[in-house]
Amino acid sequence: MTHAAQVDTSAVPADDTKESSSPPLSKTMIGLGFLLIVLSYMVNAMDRQVFPPLLPNIREEYGFSLEQGGLLATNFTLGMALAGLPAGYLLDRFRRKTVLLASIVIYSLGTMATPLATGFADMTLYRVVSGFGEGMQSAAIFAAMGAFFAHRRGLAFGVIGMGYSVGVFIAPLIGVELMSMHGTWHSPFYLFGSAGLLIAAISLFLVKSGLTETSVEKVVTTRTYEYMPASAYNRNTIALTVHAVVSGVAIYGFLGLYPTYLISSLHYSPEQAALAMSLLGFGGMTAILGGWLGDRVNQRNLLIISLLAVSAISVCIYETQATVGVQCVFAFLMGAFGLGFIYPNTNSAIQRAVRPTQIGRASGLFVTGYYGPAAFSGLLFAALVDSFGWSRAGMLQVTVLPLLGVVALAFVRPAQFNNAVR
Repeated sequence: MTHAAQVDTSAVPADDTKESSSPPLSKTMIGLGFLLIVLSYMVNAMDRQVFPPLLPNIREEYGFSLEQGGLLATNFTLGMALAGLPAGYLLDRFRRKTVLLASIVIYSLGTMATPLATGFADMTLYRVVSGFGEGMQSAAIFAAMGAFFAHRRGLAFGVIGMGYSVGVFIAPLIGVELMSMHGTWHSPFYLFGSAGLLIAAISLFLVKSGLTETSVEKVVTTRTYEYMPASAYNRNTIALTVHAVVSGVAIYGFLGLYPTYLISSLHYSPEQAALAMSLLGFGGMTAILGGWLGDRVNQRNLLIISLLAVSAISVCIYETQATVGVQCVFAFLMGAFGLGFIYPNTNSAIQRAVRPTQIGRASGLFVTGYYGPAAFSGLLFAALVDSFGWSRAGMLQVTVLPLLGVVALAFVRPAQFNNAVR
């Protein structure tokens, strides 16, 4: 049986008692629904990444310190972390489409509220609310697509990751351009928030439940999983979660203050900093390649190589005082390994480390582990900058931390993944 045939016969809600009478989804509806999901995740990325390049102007308007700015740049991930485990619970008990649509509305409203802040406290609240919706959406998307594309999970996650990277690529360019046109940093937040609400409305009608509610057990009916640990919280998931924590702190600390570093330390213009930030997103578009490789090679070793690459690129970024062109090359490579390889493969590896019935919990565990500590990564990075300067701070947080992730990955046993050849 081909993979396409398997998808057609299983693309129905797992908890629907009338599923036998539900017609299979056409390839057109699968493609359209998947495209909308990818677009919604692209807007998710735009909401997240429009903030860092506008941070110097936001700090100037409100009088925020570097530490406060660093915290605001990354504290939305606290909301994502808070959403992770509850989202996993909801996904195991309610329709994934419902959770998905609600999450888009939540983070869009949080984004649109950000310019309405009167100070640090309420802006923090709006950022965390936005992150909570983004965390719910991440868990819902990866649980739903991880089940529907069970045999090509890494590639599917790579395509979704590419959508995210497109958002990272265009958000700084659009954000800075709109700020220049309107003379205020407010307009990008209203535009991106409205785009999310529009996609949620369209998805209500065009994303079919057959795409989001697939029962993964039906996709893999010929497999047995006695060789795997019974608990979702096993050696592999714990080691991968430690790696996710380390990666989240390193990568989000870097993303949150990278434009500030370019402007304040290397004296780039806001437009040059936005260009370098966009190249990060362009590099992240290699997620399709990263996910494709994750389906075909030892995923643990692929993650180890990617972490080592991030460490090496960090040295180049913070030690060479590179020109704009060279810095853009470094930004592209950081996006390729940090967003294109590490993110989708960590996510899919955690799902492969549990039995198929536990995918919802695995998705929530990833969101909590990756985004929870990352909420304070900007604050940590800013504190390190104040104490040691940009060069040493970058070495400590973006060079050394990934090496700890390599140590954690040494404890992972891919032979106990649910896609292992027995």
